Amino acid sequence: MKRFAVLIALALATTGCTTLSAGTPAASSATATLQGDAARPANANGWVRSELYFGVGEERGAGEREQANTISDAQWRAFLDKEVTPRFPDGLTVFDAYGQWLFRGDPEPNRLRTKVLVVLHEDSPQRRADIEAIRLAWKTATKHQSVLWSRQPVEVSF
Repeated sequence: MKRFAVLIALALATTGCTTLSAGTPAASSATATLQGDAARPANANGWVRSELYFGVGEERGAGEREQANTISDAQWRAFLDKEVTPRFPDGLTVFDAYGQWLFRGDPEPNRLRTKVLVVLHEDSPQRRADIEAIRLAWKTATKHQSVLWSRQPVEVSF
């Protein structure tokens, strides 16, 4: 009899029990509804996450590639205000980071403080052109050789 009572108790402990009164919907029938508008839909398809990597700190490298081209916070904000925000006014994210890479033949890596700009945007020719314009503006303003662009498809919900 004890064994039977233990089995019953175990069965009840591992089984969910729900009591509903008349007119009360079951929890499984409730769904979350997201609200959005045309510019920021509740669910958006065909979007990408673009990450741009901007060197802002002192580059330290071998030989003549050694530079002291430090970008101040004020210069970075001015660049964001002039080149990025007009192209992506709905929002963006910036992370402070540290990067390094090794040029072929160099004995030690180059190290650089970095800003990572993250923009979620629809995947369209215009948005890709906007990203390219930002990259070109940075290279022109700073004389840097490159701005790394990483992009990946994303599912977004606002």
